[in-house]
Amino acid sequence: MLDIAAFDRARAGLVAAQPVPPKAAISVVGLGYVGAVSTACLSSLGHEVVGVDIDLAKVADIAAGRAPIHERDLGSLLQQGVCKGLITATDDLAGAVRDTDVTFVSVGTPTAPDGGCDYRFIEAAARSMAEGLKVKPGFHVFVMRCSIPPGTTMKVMTPILEELSGKKLGMDFGVAFNPEFLREGVAVADFYAPPKTVIGATCDQTADVLRRIYAPVDEAPILTSIETAEMVKYVDNVWHATKVCFANEVGRLAKSLEVDSHAVMDVFCRDTKLNLSPYYLKPGFAYGGSCLPKEVRAVAHIAKAQGVCLPMIENLGASNRAQIDSAIRLARDTGARRIGILGLAFKPGTDDLRESPILEVIAALRAEGIEILIHDPAITRDTAIESQLGYVRHGSPGLAALAGELRGLLVDDPREVARRSDAIIVTQRNLVYSEIVQMASEDLQTPIIDVVRLYDECPKTATYRGIGW
Repeated sequence: MLDIAAFDRARAGLVAAQPVPPKAAISVVGLGYVGAVSTACLSSLGHEVVGVDIDLAKVADIAAGRAPIHERDLGSLLQQGVCKGLITATDDLAGAVRDTDVTFVSVGTPTAPDGGCDYRFIEAAARSMAEGLKVKPGFHVFVMRCSIPPGTTMKVMTPILEELSGKKLGMDFGVAFNPEFLREGVAVADFYAPPKTVIGATCDQTADVLRRIYAPVDEAPILTSIETAEMVKYVDNVWHATKVCFANEVGRLAKSLEVDSHAVMDVFCRDTKLNLSPYYLKPGFAYGGSCLPKEVRAVAHIAKAQGVCLPMIENLGASNRAQIDSAIRLARDTGARRIGILGLAFKPGTDDLRESPILEVIAALRAEGIEILIHDPAITRDTAIESQLGYVRHGSPGLAALAGELRGLLVDDPREVARRSDAIIVTQRNLVYSEIVQMASEDLQTPIIDVVRLYDECPKTATYRGIGW
């Protein structure tokens, strides 16, 4: 008879006997804001960390356990790391690579004279890292953490590593991009409670190394491609800048109208269903409908009357028009002379045509002599189109131009639209349209212009074109 208690004790003994992988030794290149904080916090997780910089003053500070920048709790963490023998510092990058398992690259990426990214420090670091890699046995992981244009890790740093070391990516070393999301002033706290941990890696082995490093502070990192991880860093910061500018434009307008801007934004921020949420934050087609276009124009008009400059809000319409123009260009590029439209209202589940952006596309294509066939689940030949005209007389030139002709363009069966069309533009996401578009693309080889992202995984066919993916 099985002794359950004895079995559990034996199993516990086997588990306890399993070897625990040693913590990776880490070198951190660049001891500025990100590098210094990373050095201190990684050492607090039990890693041996070698800080590397060409600035000997920073090297001396880190080696002595002094914070080279003003940041809460940084000095005490550095001092503890040095006292425990976990933190050292040097200006010998090649030697640091030889002596560690993972190298975090946090060098500067200043603005180049042309406004782009200056790669000098990345290239210099890569050359020194390659010298260390050349004579190093075993697998090494290089982790880029700088803000850089997508493609930089693989097209700037990695080729230098391969060429100068003679080693091969995937065989002798791995590469990753791991953006930091540390706010100055609370960077140490952010390290231990990150908003997210993003790991873009060239291979599973590299991803696993980083996953183990971050396990004490984040058990569920986001694994993605290197290029996606690179772009996430830029997009995050541009979004933060956008929020600052938006709030400041609200402030300037509110002040001119003698309204308390903070009271307005306090109410605004309480809406986590629409305002502070993922809603509206996926690339798709232009905005439309009875509210957004009209009220963007109204706010811009009020600001002009008040003599207040709101460049971001005033240019929302221009940005929206650029998305419409992209759809027109994609349709024109197919060379089709008969184009089917799946979805006419500004969003699914309504028959509201007021400022529906696809109307502007249809009007432009018809002006070029292209025949149009239209289907919408909520719009038929009996829909009261004329009743919407007065509302949009000064806002929707597409509807005004097409109102008398729309009924004649409507087709009852969406499959007939697909069968008779040389190309299809789909503006609404539903199961019927997804099936029809897949059939038209695969069986009929019909060019598809998807402005709504019908599929989570985009079709890998030559006939499929997305507007922003």
